[in-house]
Amino acid sequence: MGVPMGGQLNQTQNEIPEFVVWATRDPKSAPLERVQIIKGWLSSTGVQERVYDVACANGMKVNQASHRCPEVAPSVNLEDCSYDEQVGSVELKTRWQDPGFDSSERAFYYVRVLESPICRWSTWDAIRAGVDPRTDKDQTIKPLEGVTPVGDKDILIQERAWSSPIWYQPSSSG
Repeated sequence: MGVPMGGQLNQTQNEIPEFVVWATRDPKSAPLERVQIIKGWLSSTGVQERVYDVACANGMKVNQASHRCPEVAPSVNLEDCSYDEQVGSVELKTRWQDPGFDSSERAFYYVRVLESPICRWSTWDAIRAGVDPRTDKDQTIKPLEGVTPVGDKDILIQERAWSSPIWYQPSSSG
């Protein structure tokens, strides 16, 4: 039995729920970099949260120990804000089961999709004005969870989309 986004998944005899995720690129946006499932749950020690990468671009695989996609350097040309259309995917889809599922804990799951990094508007504005958007040209650009800091400016962003949560309710919870 399936449950749509925003729905409630009730306990079914200690079976681990399986999620089907399918994301497609917006035609006017950057390619997709990864799909994540964010799990939040209430344990005996309080509220918890964990981010799982579940699908990676360009056929790369999720590391089963860390639950993360391999890091990919941004393909943005900082002279004109163009980016390589081959770095990223048009669509990402997968089936996923929670490796830490505990049928006695209330939980929620939602999907987050990250696009490949692109220039933020202030970077575009600087380039159009003939100003170098970087404060330190010698620093290497490295991806950093949605934002790429260079000097004291964030010159790249990662657009993202997210779903409504699916709620898991153990049968013994009120």
